[in-house]
Formats: sequence, C-alpha cells, structure tokens
Amino acid sequence: MQRILIVDDEPVIGDMLRERLERDGFGVRIVPNGEGALEELAQAGLYDLVLLDVGLPGIDGFETLRQLRAQGHDLPVIMLTARGDEIDRVVGLELGADDYVVKPFSVRELAARVRILLRRATEVAQLRARLAHQEPAQPHSLQLDAPRRRAVFRGTALELRPREFDLLALLAAHPGQVFTREALLRQVWGYDEYVDVRTVDVHVRRLRAKLAAVDPAVQVILTEWGVGYKLAEE
Repeated sequence: MQRILIVDDEPVIGDMLRERLERDGFGVRIVPNGEGALEELAQAGLYDLVLLDVGLPGIDGFETLRQLRAQGHDLPVIMLTARGDEIDRVVGLELGADDYVVKPFSVRELAARVRILLRRATEVAQLRARLAHQEPAQPHSLQLDAPRRRAVFRGTALELRPREFDLLALLAAHPGQVFTREALLRQVWGYDEYVDVRTVDVHVRRLRAKLAAVDPAVQVILTEWGVGYKLAEE
C-alpha cells in the first residue's frame, strides 16, 4: 500500500483529504506542522508522497520543503495554498515542489494528481535504471557517472539534486537534440498531465547557474526559443 503524508493544520481539510485518499486505497497520516512532517520523513521509505500546506504554524511549508530537499528526500510533493500569486508558485517550484494546488480545490482533481505522480514514480525509477547503463557522457568536459549519480564539469564536482542530474544526463546523452518542455516532463519527471511545465525552466536555470559557476564562458544548455532545450554540441 502506498502511503501519503498530509501536512496541514486545518482539521476539516485534512479529514476530507484522508477520507478520499483512503477510499482510493492509500494509507494516510496527517501531521499539523512542518516539524512533525520532517520527523516523520526522517524515516526513509515510510511515505511515497507529501501533501504540504504552505501556511503552517511554526516553520511554513516553503521552509519545510527546503529542509526536506536539503536532507535528500526525493519523493513527490504537492503544495497546498490559499494564495494564488504566481510568485508563490515560482518559489515552490524553485524549492523542489512537484505540483501546486490553490485552495479551495477539487478533492477529486487533487486525488487524480496524486495518482498520476505516484504512477509516474515507477517510470522515473525505470529511466534512472536506463541512465545507469548508458555509456558515460563527456561533452564539454562533462563527466557523468550514472551508477554513482555524480557529475563533474571541467574537473569540478557539481552538487546536483536528483532531478537536476537526470535532466543533465538526458540532455548529455543526446547533444544537439532539442527536447520540448513536455518531453522533458515525460522523460525526466514522468509526468504528462497537470504539472506546470515551468518546473522544467526552474531546473534548467539551476543547472545553468551551477555550470556557469565553474566556467561562465561556456553555454552548455541552450534554449531553442519557442521549442525547448538542448545540450550544445562541441
């Protein structure tokens, strides 16, 4: 049984989500704050997905997500918020959220998003297994060790988040090939519905910053305007 952690201090919302998700066959636990969520998630593998409210008492949802990702947790996270401002969506994506739902929301739609993210998690695992068996890519003095998930650029090790590594590995395996944002969502994240394509832009921006910190004179990831992204050919 797949397990979902709901982090929300509003009992009505938590109980409503629990009822729907348990009816769909998921195991569900609710905690009212970020501190409780981090404590629960310290037990690796206990949960498969997190529904995380932004407006939590104590440390808010953004800080909870930041700490969660900093500790290496790569499970899907859907942010729940009463604020619909675009800046909040961007902040959530920058911190590593997988999806963002504004209150009031349709419980049926949220349950569908949960099922999609969990179903695609298997495809992401399969992608990573394929990448692990590919020949190491070395364009632009970029060395990728897929089994160990290590990336070195011009002799400097890059500190990459899991999906940043997967994105770079996919582009590096096909230098010069343009991937649309939708194609990258399918092949790296495993998503093809609901998820905001701007999450791709966020990850590309992060990767560019980390590569530029090593050698600002080289553009490794190029934008094909109106289409998507590609790794520059040497």
